[in-house]
Amino acid sequence: MRAKLRVKLSVLAGASALALSVVAATPALADDSSEGLEEVQMPADVEVLEGVAPVPGTAVPFIGGASKAAAASGTCLGATSAYGAKGCFQPHGDVVWSHDTEKDGMSAAVGVYTNYGRAAAVCINKLGVGTWATCNKDYSEDGDVRLRVLRYDGDTGKFYQPQAWSGWIPVDGQY
Repeated sequence: MRAKLRVKLSVLAGASALALSVVAATPALADDSSEGLEEVQMPADVEVLEGVAPVPGTAVPFIGGASKAAAASGTCLGATSAYGAKGCFQPHGDVVWSHDTEKDGMSAAVGVYTNYGRAAAVCINKLGVGTWATCNKDYSEDGDVRLRVLRYDGDTGKFYQPQAWSGWIPVDGQY
C-alpha cells in the first residue's frame, strides 16, 4: 500500500514539476502585440490610395492562377492572402482588388510594386470586414507588378504583418 502511495506521489510531483517548467519557460506576450501583429516599414515614397467599393452589380473577378493563355477580362491574377487581407490584380484595366477578412478594427492593404522603377502604391480597403475594394492604376503594359498584402491601422497610419507576397504578374496578363 505504501509503495502505491509513493508511486502516486512521484507521478504527481513529476507532473507538477513539468507543468511549472512549461509555465516558467513560456514567455508572456507584451500588451501591444496581442494579435501577433508587427509593424512593417513601407517605402518613404509609397502612395496610399483609399479603395472604393466596386460598382453595384460588379462581380468580384475570378481568382485565376498563372496560365500560358491570356488572362480573361474577368480574371484576377496573383491571388495572395495573409491574416485579415486578400488581394489580386486584374490585368484588364489595371485594377487592384483588396479584401478585408477580419473584424479587428484594421483595414486590408494591398501594396503594388513594379519591376520598372515606378514608386510603390498601396490600396487600402476601409470599407469593413467582408468587403472588397478596388484601386484603379495605369501600369506599363510591358512591365510586371508584385503584390504585398498586409494590415493597415487608419488611426496611426501604420502597416502591420503578417504579410504575404505574390510572384511577379505581367501587367498585360500574358504569361
